[in-house]
Amino acid sequence: MTAWNEDTEAGAAESGSVTVLEGSSFCISAGTGDISSDGGTNGAFFQDTRIISHWVLRVNGALREPLSAQRPKPFEATFVGRAKWPDGRFDSPLVVRQVRHIGPGLQDDITLENYSAEPVECEIELLVAADQADLFDVKGGRIPATHETTRSVQDGQLVIENVRDGHQRGTAVRARGAEVSLDGLRFRATIPARGNWATSVIVVPLINGQAPAEAFTETGIPHHREGVRRHRHWEQNVPLITVADANLQATLNRSQSDLGSLRIFDPHHPERAAVAAGAPWFMALFGRDSILASYMSLMVDPKLAAGTLQTLAGLQGTKVDPDSEEEPGRIPHEVRLGVTAGLAVGGTAYYGTADATPLFAALVGELSRWGLSKDIVQPLLPHVDRALEWIDQYGDRDGDGFVEYLRPNTHGLVNQGWKDSWDGINFADGTMAEAPIALCEVQAYVYLAFVGRSLLAHWDGDRDLESHWAKRAEDLKAAFNEKFWLPEKGYFAVALDKDKRPVDACTSNMGHCLWMGIVDEDKAPSVVEHLMSPQMFTGWGIRTLGSDMGAYNPVSYHNGSVWPHDSALVATGLMRYGFVEEARLLATGILEAADHFDGRLPELFCGFDRGEFEGPVPYPTACSPQAWAAAAPIQLIRALLRFDPVYTRGVVHLAPILPEDMGDFQAANVLLDTSRITIRAHGTGGSIDGLPPGLKMLAEPRPHLAYPPKVYPA
Repeated sequence: MTAWNEDTEAGAAESGSVTVLEGSSFCISAGTGDISSDGGTNGAFFQDTRIISHWVLRVNGALREPLSAQRPKPFEATFVGRAKWPDGRFDSPLVVRQVRHIGPGLQDDITLENYSAEPVECEIELLVAADQADLFDVKGGRIPATHETTRSVQDGQLVIENVRDGHQRGTAVRARGAEVSLDGLRFRATIPARGNWATSVIVVPLINGQAPAEAFTETGIPHHREGVRRHRHWEQNVPLITVADANLQATLNRSQSDLGSLRIFDPHHPERAAVAAGAPWFMALFGRDSILASYMSLMVDPKLAAGTLQTLAGLQGTKVDPDSEEEPGRIPHEVRLGVTAGLAVGGTAYYGTADATPLFAALVGELSRWGLSKDIVQPLLPHVDRALEWIDQYGDRDGDGFVEYLRPNTHGLVNQGWKDSWDGINFADGTMAEAPIALCEVQAYVYLAFVGRSLLAHWDGDRDLESHWAKRAEDLKAAFNEKFWLPEKGYFAVALDKDKRPVDACTSNMGHCLWMGIVDEDKAPSVVEHLMSPQMFTGWGIRTLGSDMGAYNPVSYHNGSVWPHDSALVATGLMRYGFVEEARLLATGILEAADHFDGRLPELFCGFDRGEFEGPVPYPTACSPQAWAAAAPIQLIRALLRFDPVYTRGVVHLAPILPEDMGDFQAANVLLDTSRITIRAHGTGGSIDGLPPGLKMLAEPRPHLAYPPKVYPA
């Protein structure tokens, strides 16, 4: 999930911080609610710009003593502290309650409660700064030395503005009853005995002097905002899951809530929800991350995948631009809205990814299997065909039948697969591979893109086109198993390098090849044996790189860490090839790891063996919540249920292999086509209520190598 113009490991949220978010807006503060301007990463952000960089509340000249910080909703936090009594008495009876709301700006509702039997005079001050810094400058600790802002008091509010790259960004701060100065707001209050005093501080971001729609106001109610209504609607319409295992239920509930909080909306198409990559630093559309997260979330809401695809289709490349790496038909890697980006919808897009384009085509095919209407799928077909054209004309750089990547500039990503850190692709001896690089999983994604296009042609009744893409898939599979297989090692090369040498490190990438079905059946047992070996399986999940490899480092980003989404896709691949016990063992490990993270799996964690520590060791800069990590438990449950709709064939597969200690499982309100179904399972038994007409349940797993579909004679 690396950002194209930033170092991978920069900018962790600070220890003990509290993050609230709504759409692409978020705020990171200390546990007290304060935001310090000491050069850290805390702040309130709107459209990738830091609209608050310093926010410190003092009562009677002193900071509060923190008591509690709670986040009942993703977009709201409550901070409770004890304020200094004017005479400095011990055990002050003066309590400060600060309720924060994030959205198109920020609102802090501040209440001072006097629990003594006497009135008290209080001086309250809020010191404010807003550096208007770009999110990436903040994350990387690179605020320009020339970065200056202007301050003024206008119409009873503090206005802090900055012009950068021709764009004017600003912040307006106000509150009723405040004395406004150039450094903040001050209040003088007499709080009666057993009484309270309250105010609301409103922060409004300004773009070229204009406030955004639905900015906070003194008369508005924060919970009536559109973003809040959307989140409540999401929670009312996602599946209602009940599991006898209370920890698992908490994890699945948290996953669904986090996915809802990570949705972002195009203001020109407010009905479309796409999923952002993760909080706090990746609250933006990422091609690969958004596609994989929405795929793994299909059992929660297939419309999230539809919205993600529709939004990405609108950003599909139309021209050749070496600077942004845009190419006709290419799906972007990421989209940003910061002060260094454009302010139009979609912001500035960077296209340097090898896998988002085939994954886009593959997911459209998957939606047809899930039963989404042709009204959704058909308009996407031209974009699928343009994506397939990109694979042939630009992705396959040298005509050898495989998709490679090589950045055409000096500022884009060196590695352009999901392991996109600078040192993410290396040989078994630790030597880094040189581009152009053809990754194994990218070829698997292309394979499924071909399969998906064949499936879509079958749906349309176009037998010639169905046969064409089925044959392309068949030929790619044969070439892949010939060129990437390492017979002396018994696993697949992670890549082919610039000289077409197999990059021979043992990695988790080949588990994605199982998931996509490109692996020949006779090779699968050896692949599984390596994936589940002590060098790869930690007991919590699959390492990105084997512990016996030259570049192995359990605390690295991509060379030995464990990524929950990666392990979930590997488990799906194990299940697809019939390795049921191995899949169940891996799924159980990841779900048990979630218990150590309060039910919320992080982006990644360290790759230490399970026996070394009492629980999985956190990775210091991991995003949380993060979209594909949030989706991983949903995907694991789907894999354990062996729940596979094949709407185009008129069947739904359900053949559970749930661990007995999981107990009864039920998911009500699951959307399939236009129907809401209920899935029930226990152990190896299961049933579905409410199937759409014409759809039949099969109590058997989907045939693991049933793709590509039948090749029709010309």
